[in-house]
Amino acid sequence: MSYCASRFQTVRRPTLEVMVGGVGVGGANPIRVQSMTTSDTQDVAATVRQSIALAEVGCEIVRITAPNVAAAKCLREIRAQLTAAGFGHVPLVADIHFLPSAAMEAVEHVEKVRVNPGNYADKKKFAVREYSDADYGTELQRLYDSFSPLVKRSKELGRAMRIGTNHGSLSDRIMNRYGDTPLGMVESALEFLRIAESHGYRQLILSMKASNPKVMIQAYRLLVQRMDQEDMHYPLHLGVTEAGDGEDGRIKGAIGIGSLLLDGLGDTIRVSLTEDSVYEVPVARAIADKAMALWCEEKGAGSKEQEADGIDPYHFTKRETATLNLGPGITVGPEQPPRVIVRAGEDVAATLAQLAAGKLKDTPAEIILVQVDSASRLASLPNPGASSYALELAPALTVTELKPVAAHLPPGTILVREFAANEATTLTAFTQFARARQFILAAALAPADFPALGPMVQQLGDDRLLFTLSGLRYPQSAIAGRPDHALGAYRRLSSALSALGSRAPLWIRNTPGTAVSGDNSFLSKLLEASFLTGGLLCDGLGDLVSIETEADPVRATRLAYNVLQGAGTRISKTEFVACPSCGRTLFDLQTTTQRIRAQTGHLKGVKIAIMGCIVNGPGEMADADFGYVGGAPGKINLYVGKNCVQYNIPQAEADAKLVALIKEHGKWFDPLPSHA
Repeated sequence: MSYCASRFQTVRRPTLEVMVGGVGVGGANPIRVQSMTTSDTQDVAATVRQSIALAEVGCEIVRITAPNVAAAKCLREIRAQLTAAGFGHVPLVADIHFLPSAAMEAVEHVEKVRVNPGNYADKKKFAVREYSDADYGTELQRLYDSFSPLVKRSKELGRAMRIGTNHGSLSDRIMNRYGDTPLGMVESALEFLRIAESHGYRQLILSMKASNPKVMIQAYRLLVQRMDQEDMHYPLHLGVTEAGDGEDGRIKGAIGIGSLLLDGLGDTIRVSLTEDSVYEVPVARAIADKAMALWCEEKGAGSKEQEADGIDPYHFTKRETATLNLGPGITVGPEQPPRVIVRAGEDVAATLAQLAAGKLKDTPAEIILVQVDSASRLASLPNPGASSYALELAPALTVTELKPVAAHLPPGTILVREFAANEATTLTAFTQFARARQFILAAALAPADFPALGPMVQQLGDDRLLFTLSGLRYPQSAIAGRPDHALGAYRRLSSALSALGSRAPLWIRNTPGTAVSGDNSFLSKLLEASFLTGGLLCDGLGDLVSIETEADPVRATRLAYNVLQGAGTRISKTEFVACPSCGRTLFDLQTTTQRIRAQTGHLKGVKIAIMGCIVNGPGEMADADFGYVGGAPGKINLYVGKNCVQYNIPQAEADAKLVALIKEHGKWFDPLPSHA
């Protein structure tokens, strides 16, 4: 059973409407944007100020942590003061992890309660044990007894609830039966969902958050499939947790959230950044607006289009491709990371100099894309150095014109040209030219020209051919009268190649024509590159990538590598798992993350988790090499993987201790003096 109506266009998943106070989530409502305060909840004045600040920048639902009963009691006064200040329309959510008693207090004062099923009435000790069916049944009865009072009271008061599963805080019971998997995340939520339904309570929203976008995407898809099997239609809250800050945090959030929204899944979103929470809201708003611009008319209530694209949406598998040699040390194929292409300006020599001055040691522009409108332009190209060329040829250029001026181009040079279905003769000429010179032909197709695929594959074969799409707009339209979005168009191309038995590589192009509503900001470019490139990479598609919407070649190159890192397909720097601040945080996450990045950001391939408390820390960083976790006020615990190795280190000493720990485990190397 499919998890969405279409993998090619955005048909919104129909859900129940859940009312969070006066704000509707799901149903016919727009995508709702929310965020979270970072103050100590017991500092009522500070929490009210932060809630107002969030509302003023467009936050529609505000979440506040309630780690204990004392904090939960403060929600009454926070609600009262926020209403008195003219923000009674903004619903509040109590964030509960460990204490049912705190949840029972909080539900009296706010419009919604979020519970984490891995922590609520459970403890995570990483214990390994076998659960018999009888043991498992006993555990489920204990959950029923612990969770039912909150369900009943929520129903009496008309409160909403989010069952918020976190990849990092699955219970030992779930871990031992299902493992650290998307299936385990889904089962953790369904246990609680079934308890709620047994009491006739359905004001529920669900989430499946993880710091790894691939895991998060797979978990939500699987959740929807499982809910469909049980005739459940609850709204979804989307988010990538512990995404970090800056460009990296925005990219990770946009990859996970954007991919699902384009599939029609998701009703409310939060972009979790290790920054002041007011900065989360405009990013979330931009993501929501881009997704809603792609919504199509429903094809029928509950329908699921069975048109397949050959991709398993629940398990990551990289598409198998042929091997292509594109230049000195630049290979595309199995076991190879995606290669980065950057567009040159009119002055190619100046672009090459600019890239060299950018000192992109771990993020090189491996292939330089040049617009070639004339044969003389081709003849004047400078030596690309360690890079290779991709030459985008004007349709008017013929093979006859190109032959005399192409002798200086090395084998592996990519010739990029659009081919329509009726250009068989031209295709044959370029095929023969490419094979004779050992060039690679990048066939740029408009989706309507997919009938040309068969002749191309037959003439050139996979050893000299790769494919990309041309003429994409946002949204892409007009395949049999249906509006395919750009990501869907690439999925359709991949499916068509599979049907032909072709393993030709795919080049994912983010072209200047993809911006929504004329928004040409860097954030807009970043989000759309994350939607398209990140979403396809998480599906296992994509062998070359280019972000041509950004004119600065250095910035475009860095953005491409950051998207690759966010999707987990090519690591070019230290990977940070850093949670957003909240009232539980035991140190200043923003300054700490920036400080640790400054000391360790050169450690390519090393993954460091920076967690403000232990709510998700040990689990979310289980695949991190090292962890820096708040253990008590002013005290830090250091982890290797999921094992705590040093306790209660004074924070003033913790940075140096972390560096020493990295050195002790052989993961340290000194930065190069000119590292950029």
